[in-house]
Amino acid sequence: MFGILNKFFQFSGKENEKKFKLSILIGMIEALASAMKIPAIMYILMGLMNHQSMGHYIVGSVFMMSVAIVISIICKRFSTVLQTEGGYNASAFTRIKIAEHLRYLPMGYFNANSIGEISSVTTNTMETLGDIAARVVMLTTQGILETAMIILMILFFDWRIGLISIIGVIVFFIVNTKMQNAGKKYSEEKVSCDIELVNQIMEYLQGISEVKSYNLLGKQAKKLNDANEACKNINIKMELLFVPYHFLQGIITKITAAIIVLASALFYINGSMNAIYAIGMTISSFMVYSSLECAGNYSSFLHIVSVCVDKANAILNLNTMDIDGKNIKPDHHDIKLDHVTFSYDQRKIIDDISLTIPEKTTTAIVGLSGGGKTTLCNLIARFWDVDSGTVTLGGINVKDYSMNSLMNNFAFVFQRVYLFADTIENNIKFGSQNATHEEVVAAAKKACCHDFISALPDGYNTVIGEGGATLSGGEKQRISIARAIMKDAPIVILDEATANVDPENEKELMEAVEALTKEKTIIMIAHRLKTVRHADQIIVIDQGHIVQQGNHESLMKEEGIYKRFVNAREQAVSWKIAH
Repeated sequence: MFGILNKFFQFSGKENEKKFKLSILIGMIEALASAMKIPAIMYILMGLMNHQSMGHYIVGSVFMMSVAIVISIICKRFSTVLQTEGGYNASAFTRIKIAEHLRYLPMGYFNANSIGEISSVTTNTMETLGDIAARVVMLTTQGILETAMIILMILFFDWRIGLISIIGVIVFFIVNTKMQNAGKKYSEEKVSCDIELVNQIMEYLQGISEVKSYNLLGKQAKKLNDANEACKNINIKMELLFVPYHFLQGIITKITAAIIVLASALFYINGSMNAIYAIGMTISSFMVYSSLECAGNYSSFLHIVSVCVDKANAILNLNTMDIDGKNIKPDHHDIKLDHVTFSYDQRKIIDDISLTIPEKTTTAIVGLSGGGKTTLCNLIARFWDVDSGTVTLGGINVKDYSMNSLMNNFAFVFQRVYLFADTIENNIKFGSQNATHEEVVAAAKKACCHDFISALPDGYNTVIGEGGATLSGGEKQRISIARAIMKDAPIVILDEATANVDPENEKELMEAVEALTKEKTIIMIAHRLKTVRHADQIIVIDQGHIVQQGNHESLMKEEGIYKRFVNAREQAVSWKIAH
């Protein structure tokens, strides 16, 4: 139990840990105030048993009770505020920390892990830690503190009754420990089931078009129902598991309280305890374990807290790419790959490639699907780190750059454009957060998307759905290009940017691409002949190797993949994007 409490405090961060520890300190004062009920009761009993004037004793007892209540209320208020702030701040801080950490993870992590699992950790898990965890931890801690203070007060009046109370607490914690150990497995299963449920929900929603078109409603609904059923079953199992332990804990506290009453009576009979103490200890027996039972019930959720902390730490402890680089602004933007090798999941994707891309030139990368085209671009932009060899920008190893300063040199236009659920203007502004409306409009005009944006009911203030679902493929591409124009980076990577564009949109899109790429270093992955034949150099990739290199005219004189590509026409299926 105490190990889990310590794990949670450390996870919360130094500032929030201070708040929790201050809350515990205030809780100790609150517990002491609660324990003051015992001397207040003893004081009024003294008046009754001594047959003296009751006014003095009543006033004294009421005063002690009033002070105890006032202190308890004040302490409860401040303690609750600190717990709430600490819990939600810890959750919010960790969300930001995870999001920042994800920026520096290699893309392979996102390929190997579902977006649902990552989303679940940053939403459900953080919600549990921010809301439930703080309450569980603090209520458990407070219950233990109050019990401890009451027992100390009992020890002050009679060590024998105090010893019986301590024995009861020890037996209670033995059962509590067994309960937590029994619930450890189910706690892990519960968190895993919650993650799987989020996975299935997201998969169902993201693939709803395919589900409908292929009549997979029943199949996908079954997977979702199965995940939901698994969550329901594990929750029921946990509740049923804890019920007998909660019952046993309650039995222990009540039997111990009964023993305290019996012992007090026996001590009075044999003359070793006076009537005042005997009555006082009897009354105390009903108080001593009330908070402990509450703590014991809440402590059954501690392992869930532990698992949630472990899930968050599992992401935070992942090895990131080196982020200790310097803020560098290169003198030129020549790109050079020197004997670069890269493997993913024990499969070699790039094998000993050397390549130079001069500044302000256009390099087209072509090849069969799965040949390594996209991976090569990802290595240049350092979405992944190479296994061996070096990638340099401006004569400087990309690993020597800070991630932010490296990204300042690149703009990207992908085949699959992602637009955020925001206004069109704000989506374009992602390329330059401080841009004015006039600058946004200027970029949109260059990207040939100003006209269709202006025709929308709210123009640039039109809110588009998540992923840009309300726009056509060509419209999304042009907004993406406008975004890249806003960034005005010296290097532009086009990953099959025109692959899925309708013929009627192609002219405008190509004009947008020309506006974007003017006076830039261009690296393009493409399968359309129009987009590659005028490139300064064409790189043909096959199975991780450069098998051909030159311009269009020189490559057409060679027998090889490129010539076959041209002869098979630009719509050849085999030349579609590879991931």
